[in-house]
Amino acid sequence: MDTGKIRVLIVDDLPFMRAAIRAVLEEAGMEVAAEAENGRDGVFLYMQTRPDIVLLDIVMPVMDGLTALQRLVRQDPLACVIMCSALGEQELIVRAIQLGARDFIVKPFQPQRIVGAIRKAVRHSAPRSLPPPGGRASPSE
Repeated sequence: MDTGKIRVLIVDDLPFMRAAIRAVLEEAGMEVAAEAENGRDGVFLYMQTRPDIVLLDIVMPVMDGLTALQRLVRQDPLACVIMCSALGEQELIVRAIQLGARDFIVKPFQPQRIVGAIRKAVRHSAPRSLPPPGGRASPSE
Protein backbone atom coordinates (compact mmCIF):
# COMPACT_ATOMS: atom_id res chain seq x y z
CA MET A 1 0.00 0.00 0.00
CA ASP A 2 1.26 3.48 -0.90
CA THR A 3 1.41 5.33 2.39
CA GLY A 4 2.60 8.52 0.71
CA LYS A 5 -0.63 9.78 -0.86
CA ILE A 6 -3.96 9.95 0.87
CA ARG A 7 -6.75 9.07 -1.59
CA VAL A 8 -9.91 11.16 -1.21
CA LEU A 9 -13.41 10.83 -2.65
CA ILE A 10 -15.13 14.22 -2.99
CA VAL A 11 -18.94 14.18 -2.89
CA ASP A 12 -20.56 17.59 -3.47
CA ASP A 13 -23.30 18.72 -5.83
CA LEU A 14 -21.55 21.99 -6.75
CA PRO A 15 -18.88 21.67 -9.48
CA PHE A 16 -17.02 24.79 -8.28
CA MET A 17 -16.84 23.38 -4.75
CA ARG A 18 -15.46 20.05 -6.00
CA ALA A 19 -12.88 21.97 -8.04
CA ALA A 20 -11.89 24.12 -5.04
CA ILE A 21 -11.53 21.06 -2.78
CA ARG A 22 -9.58 19.19 -5.47
CA ALA A 23 -7.13 22.13 -5.75
CA VAL A 24 -6.61 22.20 -1.97
CA LEU A 25 -6.05 18.44 -1.81
CA GLU A 26 -3.66 18.30 -4.75
CA GLU A 27 -1.70 21.26 -3.37
CA ALA A 28 -1.34 19.26 -0.13
CA GLY A 29 -0.02 16.23 -2.04
CA MET A 30 -3.21 14.18 -1.79
CA GLU A 31 -4.86 12.25 -4.61
CA VAL A 32 -8.51 12.68 -5.62
CA ALA A 33 -9.71 9.10 -6.16
CA ALA A 34 -13.03 10.26 -7.67
CA GLU A 35 -15.72 12.94 -7.54
CA ALA A 36 -19.49 12.55 -7.24
CA GLU A 37 -22.33 15.06 -7.43
CA ASN A 38 -24.75 13.25 -5.11
CA GLY A 39 -24.77 10.72 -2.31
CA ARG A 40 -25.96 7.81 -4.46
CA ASP A 41 -23.05 8.20 -6.87
CA GLY A 42 -20.71 8.77 -3.92
CA VAL A 43 -21.64 5.44 -2.32
CA PHE A 44 -21.16 3.67 -5.66
CA LEU A 45 -17.78 5.32 -6.30
CA TYR A 46 -16.64 4.54 -2.76
CA MET A 47 -17.07 0.82 -3.41
CA GLN A 48 -15.31 1.14 -6.78
CA THR A 49 -12.33 3.25 -5.73
CA ARG A 50 -11.86 2.35 -2.03
CA PRO A 51 -10.50 5.79 -1.01
CA ASP A 52 -8.80 6.43 2.32
CA ILE A 53 -11.33 9.13 3.15
CA VAL A 54 -14.56 10.69 1.90
CA LEU A 55 -15.42 14.40 2.01
CA LEU A 56 -19.22 14.35 1.97
CA ASP A 57 -21.56 17.31 1.58
CA ILE A 58 -24.89 17.14 3.44
CA VAL A 59 -27.37 18.95 1.19
CA MET A 60 -27.44 17.31 -2.26
CA PRO A 61 -30.05 16.09 -4.73
CA VAL A 62 -30.87 12.39 -5.30
CA MET A 63 -29.40 11.27 -1.94
CA ASP A 64 -28.37 13.63 0.86
CA GLY A 65 -25.11 13.30 2.74
CA LEU A 66 -26.54 11.89 5.98
CA THR A 67 -28.26 9.06 4.09
CA ALA A 68 -25.07 8.41 2.10
CA LEU A 69 -23.07 8.37 5.35
CA GLN A 70 -25.39 5.73 6.79
CA ARG A 71 -25.01 3.56 3.68
CA LEU A 72 -21.23 3.95 3.60
CA VAL A 73 -20.87 2.95 7.24
CA ARG A 74 -23.25 0.02 6.74
CA GLN A 75 -21.18 -1.22 3.78
CA ASP A 76 -17.84 -0.52 5.43
CA PRO A 77 -17.91 0.07 9.20
CA LEU A 78 -14.36 1.42 9.00
CA ALA A 79 -15.20 4.04 6.34
CA CYS A 80 -13.47 7.31 7.14
CA VAL A 81 -15.91 10.14 6.35
CA ILE A 82 -15.72 13.87 6.98
CA MET A 83 -18.93 15.82 6.50
CA CYS A 84 -18.70 19.17 4.74
CA SER A 85 -21.60 21.60 4.66
CA ALA A 86 -22.58 25.25 4.65
CA LEU A 87 -25.06 24.40 7.37
CA GLY A 88 -23.33 24.92 10.68
CA GLU A 89 -26.32 23.78 12.69
CA GLN A 90 -25.40 21.97 15.87
CA GLU A 91 -28.02 19.23 15.43
CA LEU A 92 -26.68 18.26 11.98
CA ILE A 93 -23.13 18.11 13.31
CA VAL A 94 -24.21 15.92 16.23
CA ARG A 95 -26.29 13.66 13.95
CA ALA A 96 -23.40 13.22 11.49
CA ILE A 97 -21.00 12.26 14.29
CA GLN A 98 -23.58 9.84 15.75
CA LEU A 99 -23.89 8.21 12.31
CA GLY A 100 -20.13 7.68 12.09
CA ALA A 101 -18.56 10.83 10.62
CA ARG A 102 -15.04 11.48 11.89
CA ASP A 103 -15.29 15.26 11.63
CA PHE A 104 -17.45 18.10 10.31
CA ILE A 105 -16.17 21.02 8.26
CA VAL A 106 -18.33 24.12 7.81
CA LYS A 107 -18.24 25.97 4.48
CA PRO A 108 -16.78 28.34 3.57
CA PHE A 109 -13.78 26.35 4.65
CA GLN A 110 -10.17 27.25 5.27
CA PRO A 111 -7.84 25.05 3.16
CA GLN A 112 -5.70 24.18 6.19
CA ARG A 113 -8.84 23.03 8.06
CA ILE A 114 -9.66 20.47 5.34
CA VAL A 115 -6.09 19.21 5.07
CA GLY A 116 -5.69 19.01 8.86
CA ALA A 117 -9.02 17.20 9.34
CA ILE A 118 -8.15 14.64 6.64
CA ARG A 119 -4.68 13.95 8.02
CA LYS A 120 -6.02 13.61 11.57
CA ALA A 121 -8.87 11.29 10.52
CA VAL A 122 -6.57 9.06 8.46
CA ARG A 123 -4.00 8.95 11.25
CA HIS A 124 -6.65 7.80 13.73
CA SER A 125 -8.46 5.34 11.46
CA ALA A 126 -8.08 1.61 11.84
CA PRO A 127 -6.34 -0.26 9.04
CA ARG A 128 -8.86 -2.06 6.91
CA SER A 129 -9.03 -4.66 4.26
CA LEU A 130 -12.23 -4.68 2.28
CA PRO A 131 -13.62 -7.63 0.37
CA PRO A 132 -13.92 -7.40 -3.40
CA PRO A 133 -16.93 -5.45 -4.71
CA GLY A 134 -20.06 -7.45 -4.03
CA GLY A 135 -18.37 -9.28 -1.15
CA ARG A 136 -19.29 -8.97 2.49
CA ALA A 137 -17.22 -7.17 5.07
CA SER A 138 -16.18 -9.30 7.99
CA PRO A 139 -17.48 -8.12 11.34
CA SER A 140 -14.73 -6.35 13.21
CA GLU A 141 -16.55 -5.33 16.36
